[in-house]
Amino acid sequence: MNAPEKLAPALRDCCATDTSKTPAVATPGHGLPTNVESGLHVAVIGSGSAAMAAATRLAEAGARVTMIERGTLGGTCVNVGCVPSKIFIRAAHVAHTRKTSPFDAGIAPCAPAIDRAALLAQQQARVDALRAAKYDNVVARHATIRRVQGRASFAGPASLRVRLAAGGEETVTFDRCLIATGARPAIPDLPGLAGAPYWTSTEALQADAVPPRLLVLGASVVALELAQAYARLGSRVTVVARSSLLSREDPLIGTMLADILRGEGMQVLLQTASHAVDYAGGRFTLRTSAGPLEAEALLVATGRAANTDALNLQAAGVQADAAGQIVVGADLRTSAAGIYAAGDCTALPQYVYVAAASGSRAAANMLGGQARLALAAMPAVVFTDPQVATVGMTETQARAAGLAVDTRVLALEQVPRALANFDTRGFVKLVAEACSGRLLGAQIVADGAGEMIQAAALALRAGMSVHDLADALFPYLTMVEGLKLAAQTFTRDVTQLSCCAA
Repeated sequence: MNAPEKLAPALRDCCATDTSKTPAVATPGHGLPTNVESGLHVAVIGSGSAAMAAATRLAEAGARVTMIERGTLGGTCVNVGCVPSKIFIRAAHVAHTRKTSPFDAGIAPCAPAIDRAALLAQQQARVDALRAAKYDNVVARHATIRRVQGRASFAGPASLRVRLAAGGEETVTFDRCLIATGARPAIPDLPGLAGAPYWTSTEALQADAVPPRLLVLGASVVALELAQAYARLGSRVTVVARSSLLSREDPLIGTMLADILRGEGMQVLLQTASHAVDYAGGRFTLRTSAGPLEAEALLVATGRAANTDALNLQAAGVQADAAGQIVVGADLRTSAAGIYAAGDCTALPQYVYVAAASGSRAAANMLGGQARLALAAMPAVVFTDPQVATVGMTETQARAAGLAVDTRVLALEQVPRALANFDTRGFVKLVAEACSGRLLGAQIVADGAGEMIQAAALALRAGMSVHDLADALFPYLTMVEGLKLAAQTFTRDVTQLSCCAA
């Protein structure tokens, strides 16, 4: 990928209709009445991002809210997901750059001593502080939000039975209800796994020591982020992938990421089936189609399952799919009148910002609004190094949708900032409608891809073409300039341009 894949033919006006605009996301307050229904009482099951977004919006509008949480306030993201994982990954990044960097000839590398227990204490202190500031204190500021600690299940279409953590039961009746119970790690039915002290992402983030060897079962976001982090902290890591890495993404991403991880000393096994697990003497043996694999720790990161099995959904007439995910429309309504669902307990993409957006829109609709959740311009980031970031459709998805597409792949050797950083690992790929140049999607593997992708997301939402991107002003010696250069490759050979040619 040292040069553009191809140069675009001259564009012609071949679009029969104007499809240049991507539908915008409806604002949560759209259609909101000025007077909230008198005495409106909303039960919110859960206390994560979706639940908090809904509860605070409802309370601000004058509704009474009962928030029921069976575990720790704040849900997955702040406690055992986004926040601790990004702290952990950043610490591993610092350790890695002390050991090796493109500037080792002039800055002598060193082997850092890793005190995982100290890193864990620092990580947990930040988690505790954020939970207090963004969850405990926020709830406390709203007098109309009542917290109940316990396990909720539906007793009927307008009531919940809550088994209180302190003992006893409480019946909560409601006018509206939001189900926002999140998800948990899904555990495969693998012989020998039950009863063994394997890790899920929760245990991996809470471990106070770095194992000499780590097996990672899985090849999606959580698996790869934690695998690379542990490798950088000193584990000998083996990733076991049933197919390819990040198999739902453009194949270029998985291929490049596998090469990068192997380059850091990790073993990456693709197209490998796992058959059974043995655990004895403090050691795991994973029996696979590639032969037996041994390690002191085993991380199972093969997906997540919705926390809906104990809700007695049928008592309220709430429909779930075969995987237990609650079925909702773009308005977040379930199959039962007055009951909504948001976040990871549905089939929505499992990102905290999607959960929060769905919770706020559900709240708006409970209050009489007409908000809808649109995901056509939803950005996503994988926090490996380099990062993986995507928005919109892949080339395969666009073709499957019946669109005639044109694509370009720009290697980072053509991005001046990447050259200045001496780090040209990655690429920028743009997918465009062939006849109009309308941007359909972007896939990026790069240092800082998570920061770059929002520019592509805004362009996609605004219905911009790759020609609009190519003509836009981007600051020089930034990674996001790669979007402009990739867009220019649709009509020009950027290898022949000066370094800051417009």
